[in-house]
Amino acid sequence: MKIIIGSDHRGFLLKEKIKKFLEKDYKVKDVGTFSQKRCDYPDFVLKLVKEMKKNCRGIFICMTGIGSSIALNRFKHIRAALVLNQDMAFFSRAHNNSNVLVLGAKYTSFNKVKKILKIWLNTKFEKGRHLRRVKKLKELG
Repeated sequence: MKIIIGSDHRGFLLKEKIKKFLEKDYKVKDVGTFSQKRCDYPDFVLKLVKEMKKNCRGIFICMTGIGSSIALNRFKHIRAALVLNQDMAFFSRAHNNSNVLVLGAKYTSFNKVKKILKIWLNTKFEKGRHLRRVKKLKELG
């Protein structure tokens, strides 16, 4: 599985740690930002979205994750979930088939993120009644 990762300046340090953690087991493409120099998260959200294809997932990190998740979910092929704990990671995949994990660097330590990532990357979509609901999401836009 290929993982596309991006951040703004407030998520940069956590992104770099996540990238190193994931590169052991996954092919990771970093779409930036590449420093802590102030920038606008929508610019990097767009870069991530443009790279998202079948059989890949995305991760985006900013300060809170709120603006990024709003921006990401404007695109029909994206199901971004702002996740703060392991339980949310599980349900975002099992019930919602999320393909982009959004993290708030202010609220999630790297130790917590490692646990979230393991669950999010290894949980399969349950389909069933949830498939019907996910299909309805496409009709909303």
